[in-house]
Amino acid sequence: MTTLLAFLVTLGVLIVVHEYGHYRVARACGVKVLRFSVGFGSALWRRQRTPDSTEFVVGALPLGGYVRMLDEREGPVAPHERDQAFNRKPLRQRVAIVAAGPAANLLLAVLLYAASMWLGVQEPKAVLATPAAGSLAESAGLRSGDWVTEWSFDGERWTPVRSMTDLRWQVTQAALAGRDLELRVSDHDGRGPRTLRLDLATLGAREVDATLMRRVGLGATFSEPVMGQVQDGGPAALAGLREGDRVLRVDGRPVADAASLRERIVASVREREAVPMRWEIERSGRLLELEVTPRVVDGDRPAGRIDAYVGPPPEMVVVRYGPVDGLVQGLEKTWEVSTLTLSMLGRMLIGEASLKNLSGPLTIADYAGQSVNQGLAYYLGFLALVSVSLGVLNLLPLPMLDGGHLMYYFYEGVTGRPVSEAWLQRLQRAGAVVLLLLMSLALSNDVARLLGLH
Repeated sequence: MTTLLAFLVTLGVLIVVHEYGHYRVARACGVKVLRFSVGFGSALWRRQRTPDSTEFVVGALPLGGYVRMLDEREGPVAPHERDQAFNRKPLRQRVAIVAAGPAANLLLAVLLYAASMWLGVQEPKAVLATPAAGSLAESAGLRSGDWVTEWSFDGERWTPVRSMTDLRWQVTQAALAGRDLELRVSDHDGRGPRTLRLDLATLGAREVDATLMRRVGLGATFSEPVMGQVQDGGPAALAGLREGDRVLRVDGRPVADAASLRERIVASVREREAVPMRWEIERSGRLLELEVTPRVVDGDRPAGRIDAYVGPPPEMVVVRYGPVDGLVQGLEKTWEVSTLTLSMLGRMLIGEASLKNLSGPLTIADYAGQSVNQGLAYYLGFLALVSVSLGVLNLLPLPMLDGGHLMYYFYEGVTGRPVSEAWLQRLQRAGAVVLLLLMSLALSNDVARLLGLH
């Protein structure tokens, strides 16, 4: 129920803001607005103050909305109202009215990101677990327990790293842009500072996926190799492990952190049979040796499990900005997400990125529910992300989208004449086909993700 309500609120807010952008600028330009609709289909609710005022409607299908304006191309217009018709307005006003919807979404994103940063969110501190073997992070010299404090593209202008989430975001952007990233790191307590370089340009990254992050090697956040809750009757309990045990070595090899310990447990399978492991642990100041035999979980790649929590939660920090800094960060975040969205769409268009990156309503609903459960600041950040996506997508030069109409007006501005009705009909039909294909692909990706196929 929470997921459904969060999804409906998300759609409602974004649609209302988008259509209100069109509505407000249309009214400012003297255009008569006949209907303001949130959703399509049968009206669940309607209100019209007077027969001559705007009719406000909530439709049964909440997957969009529209603002219907007085227009001679859509029906007869009384002579005394012709000056209020959309088609009679100067080109610059028509452009402003159409662009106002996406602009409203982008402005909303700025404010939502800013609000999220004003409230503050708890995020893992940028302390790294053991980098993946053979990864860029390992090659660069990063080690378990390293605290990344700053990043830079040129080694001159340095930006603080506020959290692990911030670090991953900067690394992802740099990888997709094909730029190397310099990092300033120290130990967990800030001692022994040094500068390292991640050669991200060598990756030739085409999309953001698990493979890219494995190649970079910045995996889990650092957590001590200490046992958490142990399930009764599981392999850990049968071996004698208890909550609070610190694991020092496994089969004679030192254990640096909880992430590397989990990897060894998962990999403790040979030919679909569990391999017993010799654990050296510290318990209340005493050193003990235990033999732990994981159980095998079948799948494409059989994995070992011990039925216990490995490692405490990572150290968290509160990321919060002041009024001005939060607004600046909101602007920067909106710009970064917009450019990243356009870059990814361009890469998909020319075949450099997978079409699996497209998401539809099921994925949005799932993430909406997750973000609500995490707290208001997280939900506002999610809402901002979807608002940016809606604004950017609507500016694409596809017929039936706002960007398609702007494309028509650009043609009119260059040639001095509007696109002919015949061409408008052809382009609208082609646009409808393209949008239907995109929606079908996004929905199929959603289903594949839910089934674990992506």
